[in-house]
Amino acid sequence: MKVCLLIHGFTGGEYEVSPLAEYLEAQGYTVKMFTLHGHGGSKAQLRNASRHDWIQSAEVELQQLLADYPTVHLIGFSTGALIAAHLVIKYPKQIGSLTMLSAPVFPLNPQQIMRTLYQWPMVKAYIRNFFVVPSSATREFYRIVRESFAIYPDIQLPVLIIQGDRDHLVKMKSVSYLAEHLGTPHKRVVIVPASGHLVCYAARKIEVFEAVQSWIDTHHVR
Repeated sequence: MKVCLLIHGFTGGEYEVSPLAEYLEAQGYTVKMFTLHGHGGSKAQLRNASRHDWIQSAEVELQQLLADYPTVHLIGFSTGALIAAHLVIKYPKQIGSLTMLSAPVFPLNPQQIMRTLYQWPMVKAYIRNFFVVPSSATREFYRIVRESFAIYPDIQLPVLIIQGDRDHLVKMKSVSYLAEHLGTPHKRVVIVPASGHLVCYAARKIEVFEAVQSWIDTHHVR
């Protein structure tokens, strides 16, 4: 049985990864998604949730899966990729593989983001998100980004790295940094053509899904 835990990003919620979840379920995988602590509720709840709370809530979900299955494959999108990386360090023998989608190793700053938002709907969405997300939550995001640099060399299990070549939130050098600094010799980089940050909604998303499926199939221990 191939079991996957999908971890969404900073504020987007499960919709960010739901197309991938639906694809994997159609292939016979057991897939679990959940809401990170402080997300999906009020602005006050997000304000009062720390990066440690985000990681802990993901760890609880992982522990529940590991109570029933010997191996779980982690898939994290955006901030969820960093959260998944931290779980890999704590559960190296029980995680079969890690997939990092649009991992914000080097996120763009607000000025850079505005320059990349060339479509008005994207600009409106970013402005709306700017006012909805508490500044404390943004600080927690940048803290987990900084702290994650220390753990990349310690990751020894297979890692798939996927990023769109038009990602408006994450610098492309994030991919090359991971490829160079992850401790594992088993890693693969997939660049999605004409895709922004939401790689699960890319025009060529089926190629993303197939790459994830192939990676898990290759590294699944029966």
